[in-house]
Amino acid sequence: MSPTPLEEAFDESRFGGKAASLARSLRAGLPVPPGFALATTHVEDVFRGHAETMRNMRDEFIRLAGPCAVRSSAVGEDSEGASFAGQHITILNVRHESLLSDAVLKVRESAHTESARAYRRKLGMDETPRIGVVVQRMVEPDCAGVMFTKNPLTGGDERVIEAAWGLGEAVVGGLVIPDNHVLDAQGRVLRCIAGEKYIELSSHPEGGVMEKPVAEDRVSVLCLNEAMLAELHALAARCEACYGKGLDIEWAFAGDKLYLLQCRAITRNR
Repeated sequence: MSPTPLEEAFDESRFGGKAASLARSLRAGLPVPPGFALATTHVEDVFRGHAETMRNMRDEFIRLAGPCAVRSSAVGEDSEGASFAGQHITILNVRHESLLSDAVLKVRESAHTESARAYRRKLGMDETPRIGVVVQRMVEPDCAGVMFTKNPLTGGDERVIEAAWGLGEAVVGGLVIPDNHVLDAQGRVLRCIAGEKYIELSSHPEGGVMEKPVAEDRVSVLCLNEAMLAELHALAARCEACYGKGLDIEWAFAGDKLYLLQCRAITRNR
């Protein structure tokens, strides 16, 4: 069995929610890093040690020509009713094909923990997970974060953007107090509040991520300027045209390029 190009992994029942969403984004021309998807059956073949499956997977990894992120894509994940936030892990900066199988198995294992099973029970889902995996070319961002296309607290028609230096996991994981920006529905800046970003996460030269201190003169400096906020507003509009209103978007700026890392409905259940 061979991996599927990410833009073709639109069948959520086979590839899971995250892969299907990213496939849809790629087909819409949104700026998603390249990659491939492993169907749920493919992941189980890796678990069983199927030699041909693992060889084909490693060949596709080599074609991506660089470090990759290995991400969960379970059936039912990243829907409006279930995000699985904090349940399924992501392995960042996998730098060699020999490490890929272990990364896939770690993602699979995270879906079989008691915590993940309890979350599924809470939502009335089948306790037995069906998990696919997305492998994407790693982005090394200058800054990254999250954007809600509606205010997640009030439901107001505003863009709420949180940003920090380096990888967005510093924001998602609560490692820093991020910058906070609020734009109105037309993209006009309503409020910008600088955070306290004492650390940033970046790729380690030998794989994985490392934490490093932020220079004192950058701790309270806003990561995003007005032009970057305008780009994020435009990305939000493009995503809403594809997915509808009320989105939770993960994004990253690397150099002068904006990337879409994830787009899903704002989740009701955590």
